Amino acid sequence: MADGSAIEWTEATWNPVTGCDQVSPGCAHCYAKTFAERWRGIPGHPYEQGFALRIWPERLDQPLRWRRPRTIFVNSMSDLFHEDIPDSFISEVFAVMEKADWHVFQVLTKRHERLLELSDSLPWPPNVWMGVSIENRRFVHRADFLRDVPANVRFISAEPLLGPLDGLSLEGIDWLIAGGESGPYHRPVSGTWITDLRDQCDAENVAFFFKQWGGRTPKAGGRELDGRTYDAMPARLALAGA
Repeated sequence: MADGSAIEWTEATWNPVTGCDQVSPGCAHCYAKTFAERWRGIPGHPYEQGFALRIWPERLDQPLRWRRPRTIFVNSMSDLFHEDIPDSFISEVFAVMEKADWHVFQVLTKRHERLLELSDSLPWPPNVWMGVSIENRRFVHRADFLRDVPANVRFISAEPLLGPLDGLSLEGIDWLIAGGESGPYHRPVSGTWITDLRDQCDAENVAFFFKQWGGRTPKAGGRELDGRTYDAMPARLALAGA
């Protein structure tokens, strides 16, 4: 668990699971995989196994030890709905989030089908926000699955944005994060793709957060869009106790 995060839209991270597998084009240059694989084979290191999936039951109670309220990104180094994570462990993670009701938890997945499959068996307290990643028009249907999940706050991460999100419906969506890709192999983002999303959010009263233009480093292109920054958070934030 990291108190403090370089991710602009959160304050801390909690990783009861680490490691993942690629499922769509947005995964191609995964920052988490790049970081984890640097440590593969180093005895005793948390990423001794590289980016292979690993479940950490001993980390489950970490949020309960933090008494000051925080906004916490869950599994920044994995995907909570990965097919190899047992249903029972996902339920344990949700039980901790429900108990630690002074925090806000942000859960993000590309595995929309499993999310919906398990959603009826999970608690959805107001402090748990649920999101899906959508990188191009091929995956706008992930939002359709998210709409059927009874989360208090539903959000979309359009990062890395690899194309226009034609056909995206924001019905039932509270927040959208957009951003370009970073790293030595970053794929360029079009300003039109970003402004189209901003304008759609404005028209449909959805909070819009522009994270970065991207480039060789996350900060390379800055965060300004048409001369200003966009840092909106969901209107329901207050309802979650933050």
